[in-house]
Parts: sequence; structure tokens; C-alpha cells
Amino acid sequence: MLELRGVSAAYGEVRALRNLSLTIEAGETLALVGRNGAGKTTTLRVVAGVMDPSAGDVLWNGESIVGRPPEERVGLGIALVPEGRGIFPGMTVEENLRMGAFWHRPGRREVNDQLADVYGLLPRLGERRRQAAGSLSGGEQQMLAIGRALLSKPRLLLLDEPSLGLSPAMIQNLYDLLGQLKERGVSFILVEQFVPLALKLCDRAVGLTKGEAALSGRADDIAHEELAEIYMGGASLEAEARSIIGVD
Repeated sequence: MLELRGVSAAYGEVRALRNLSLTIEAGETLALVGRNGAGKTTTLRVVAGVMDPSAGDVLWNGESIVGRPPEERVGLGIALVPEGRGIFPGMTVEENLRMGAFWHRPGRREVNDQLADVYGLLPRLGERRRQAAGSLSGGEQQMLAIGRALLSKPRLLLLDEPSLGLSPAMIQNLYDLLGQLKERGVSFILVEQFVPLALKLCDRAVGLTKGEAALSGRADDIAHEELAEIYMGGASLEAEARSIIGVD
């Protein structure tokens, strides 16, 4: 479905990605981990069309999408949930959700069906549908950002540090939601600070170091300690994540 071929990207003179290649198939889930500055967010930005690579190619179903703007990629089925959530705080929860459907212009009945589906997945949003988004808790705002992305009918979700700043209870709720989406066949690339959480959820993992793939493989085949060492603060993050999900 998605393929990156020898992708490099830079911010001015600073190279963020170096000849990165990876693939993700329909229905597959991929964890992307690494230290701060390893190139994780840049990878998502390149896939979403927020920035173009300086070299290499990005293919969607075998066709290059380099140069195509983010809104066109949303129409293709690629939805980014950025770090910081990017919600509209002065709009209601439901108004934020409806914004997600903008690019594929569905009819009223279809939008209402999609809203009902999202409220079924995230009942707390349904309870707060008339509430200003800016008044939600951090965890609720993260759920809203994901719900809005779901209204765009994504085939591939790009999730940038969705657990950042959340309480352990909200992190568990988040991963329950992602597990449901995985069961539905939604593909996603997950940038995550908690290595064991990402490995427990995703089919495959790629560890980035200085913009390059330092290791990759099936999540079941990669030792937690290997990825924890790649990620800054590996040992402490390992212990905290294990306590959240109850892994011995």
C-alpha cells in the first residue's frame, strides 16, 4: 500500500532522514521508534505531504505521490494525527469531528452514520458533543483528534506520539481504541515513546537512528531491550510502559 524508497529529507542544512526505505501493507500496523531527533516525525510528515523529500520516492498503491499536497493525500486515505493534536478549541466536539469529513464531501446521512460510529467507539465524545473542544481533558482531546481523522475514512493513520502527556488510564483507553481499529483492518504507523506498548500492538517495528533504519522486523521477533536502547531513556521508559500494561 505505502512504500518509501530511499527517502531523504532535511530542514535547511540539517538532514533528518537518510535513504530511508520501508513498506506497510493494507491492514498492517507499524511501530516507529527512536530517540528525539531520529526522524520519526519527519517520516510521518513526508508521508502526509506536509514536507517533500529531498531525495527518494513515496509511493501509494504503486504510484508516486511526491508533490501532492496534504489535502489530496487525505482524499487518498492518508490521515495524520499530529503531536499536539491540532484540534480547534473554540469549536464544539462535533464540529471538530465534522471537519474530518470535509475532504471527501459525504452526504448528510453518511456523515451522521460516521459520527454515530465514532461515538460508538468513543462514547465520551458523544457525551460531550456540544462542548467546546478546548474544555476537554488532554486525553479527551487526543481521542477527538483520532476521531476527527476517522471521519476522513482513512486507509492509513499516521499517529505521532498519541500517548504523550496522558495518564496511565487514558493511555490504556487509547491503546484499547487502537486495538479496535486494528481489528477493523485500519493500517497505521505509530510513533510511540513506550516501546512495549508499541510492540504489543503493532505487527512490525522499525527503529530509527539519525534518520536511518537501525533495525526492523516483526514485533514479536524484536527484543524489547533492543528497541529500548535505541530510544532515549530506554530502561526507564521500558519499566514505565510495562507497569501501564501489566507486562512482567
